[in-house]
Formats: sequence, C-alpha cells, structure tokens
Amino acid sequence: MPPYTIVYFPAQGRCEAMRMLLADQGQSWKEEVVTKETWMQGSLKASCLYGQLPKFQDGDLTLYQSNAILRHLGRSLGLYGKNQQEAAMVDVVNDGVEDLRCKYGTLIYTNYEAGKQDYVKELPGRLKPFETLLSQNQGGQAFIVGNQISFADYNLLDLLLNHQVLAPGCLDSFPLLSAYVARLSARPKLKAFLASPEHVNRPINGNGKQ
Repeated sequence: MPPYTIVYFPAQGRCEAMRMLLADQGQSWKEEVVTKETWMQGSLKASCLYGQLPKFQDGDLTLYQSNAILRHLGRSLGLYGKNQQEAAMVDVVNDGVEDLRCKYGTLIYTNYEAGKQDYVKELPGRLKPFETLLSQNQGGQAFIVGNQISFADYNLLDLLLNHQVLAPGCLDSFPLLSAYVARLSARPKLKAFLASPEHVNRPINGNGKQ
C-alpha cells in the first residue's frame, strides 16, 4: 500500500504541485477524492485541523496546509537544497509562489470576470522576481535554487502552467522562465504525469474557471 494519501477535492488546486513532486520522484500515492456533497455534510470538515483540505497522510503522520506538506516532502526526499543557505532560498521562492497563488486564487474564486484584465496586465510585474531568481542561479540554465530540483520548483512550475492557461503568452517576455517550464516539463517521469489522463482530466480549479 502506498505510504502517501492525498485527501482533496476533484481538482488540481493546491495538490498538483505535490502530485508532480511525487510522480517525478517515482513515489506512489493514493487519492481519496472528496465530493462537494461529502464535504457539505460537514463531518470531514469538522475533523480537519483548520476545517479545510488538503489533508495528507504519510504513514501514521497526518498533515494539513499544502506548503507544510511540500516542505515535509522536501525534507523526506532530499528536495530542500544541499545546505542551509540553499534551504533558505528555497523558502524565499516558495513564499513568493504562495503570494502569487493567493492572488490567483482570489481572482479565480471571487473576481474572475471583472478582474481578469487587470490581473493579466499586472502579471509581468509579479513574474519578474522569478525570472530574476533564475538569472542569478547558473544563468537560469538549471533550477530555481542550486543545481538540484527542490520542492519549490514543482510549486513554481505548477503555478506557471496554470498562468499559461489563464494568459497564454504570459511568459513570452521571460525567456529564462519559458525555458525553465519547458525543461522541467520534459523530465521523463514528470512529462508522463503531465500527459496522464489523471492530470489532463482533473480541472485546474474547483469552480471550472481557469
């Protein structure tokens, strides 16, 4: 039986980065898909620490909060930089991803029709820090931090792929980010996951907007 279980809604949402990570690292996991009807019944919600999903199980360890889960997998699977300095930079990247993910989530769930045009207009300014970080690490030819993949790479890749759906061409003025997305997406196990029916047929967001 797989040691990992993801308990989440039938959407990519806040779990696709961890799924990418597990797939690329050759790990197996189990999915427990929670329907809206089940969630509205309230008993699962009441049992969740913060009253929200995802819930993640690693053997007998139960975790909540998507970034805490990513950091746990980073520590467990050697995806948290090679030293303390790299680990600190991985955190810097991941916190930046979270900032943008929250803005994206607000757009998708509260202001999609009225806010999309302004959001897309402001997007270059929000993507620029990631291009800068790449340029400062081996000329942008490797990963976002150091010379090995980290959990922040999967989180950033997921967010960039989502934004390419929201605003096709949003990376056209960011050559390093464009190449980074292509390079990571071509990793054999990750490429297979991204082409799988499980990923392709899973909506990006729970409300059908993307």
